[in-house]
This record gives sequence, structure tokens and C-alpha cells, in this order.
Amino acid sequence: MVKALWNGKVIAESNRTEVVEGNHYFPIEDVRKDFIEPSDHKSSCPWKGVAQYYSVVVDGERNRDAAWYYADPKPAAKNIAGRVAFWKGVKVEP
Repeated sequence: MVKALWNGKVIAESNRTEVVEGNHYFPIEDVRKDFIEPSDHKSSCPWKGVAQYYSVVVDGERNRDAAWYYADPKPAAKNIAGRVAFWKGVKVEP
């Protein structure tokens, strides 16, 4: 079971992650919605498409733009549609 942890809480937990470029992408249904909130931040990847972000919020502390997802990934990245990955101090434990 792969877990994503931040500020002492499990943000996501799944045995169905997809690994792309070393990042575990969790199915959105395996991410705790009470610990994420939408962000306005976006970035672009030439082969995956436009990434949108969530901030992770635990016990009143905010880790801005610490999670990302591709709402409409390019065909080469279709396996990560509906999935969320983490960074910026969120620890992912396989």
C-alpha cells in the first residue's frame, strides 16, 4: 500500500498508483478530499499536457500547490487521468 503523508496525516493511500517519472499518481478516490483544496496554479508538460494543482491543508497549515493532476492529459499520459501526485515535502512511502 502506497501512502502520501504530510504534517503527520495520511493524505492518500492506495495499492493502485501509477508511477510516471518516479512519481506515484493516486486515484482521486483514494485521496482524502478534506486535506486538499483547489489552487489556481497551472503548469505545462510537453507530453502530459496542462497540470492543475491542489494545496494540501492539514490542521490549519497549508502546503501550497503540493499536489497536481492532469484533468485532460495528452494521449501518451492517458494512464494518469483522474490521478493525483504529490511533492513539496509530502512524503510518499511505497
